[in-house]
Amino acid sequence: MTENKKLLGKLIVIAAVMFGFAYALNPFYRQICEALGINVLTQKDGTAAYDQNTQVDKTRNVTIEFDGNAQGPWRFRPTQASMSVHPGELNTVMYEVVNTQPREMNAQAIPSYAPQNATPFFMKVECFCFKQQTLKPNEARQMPVVFYIDPKLPREVKTITLSYTFFEVGGGLVKTAAN
Repeated sequence: MTENKKLLGKLIVIAAVMFGFAYALNPFYRQICEALGINVLTQKDGTAAYDQNTQVDKTRNVTIEFDGNAQGPWRFRPTQASMSVHPGELNTVMYEVVNTQPREMNAQAIPSYAPQNATPFFMKVECFCFKQQTLKPNEARQMPVVFYIDPKLPREVKTITLSYTFFEVGGGLVKTAAN
């Protein structure tokens, strides 16, 4: 009987260690990815402040194309397909999302840029992609992206595509105050 108790104790310790490892794995993975700069969901430009003294380069135009993709049960799209901007000029574009479900949902938008070498020059001052969005049942919302193009953008870049993929976070069940 004492051997069974020892075995049970060892199994409990092993289960506790496995649980602790699984619990710590997600934050550990995020720290490693952030330190190495891989698999980063959003740029660290949420703190980018627009300097009013930034020189606007009126001698050139850059076309910004907007795209929206939804991975889930909603409609997600930019309210305009493109705009022509001057580097250094502050601009705003709106994205519209509609939750088509009769339940509350958490979602996150992940940006991507083309061409890739334009990414460090696309400066977002405000963006819905900086945090998760909670959408009420059948809610429609317009969300802004306030940005400017750094005037140091290479001259050969004439068009930049900003694309977002909007997806559900948490697999469907959102905790409410009653849970």
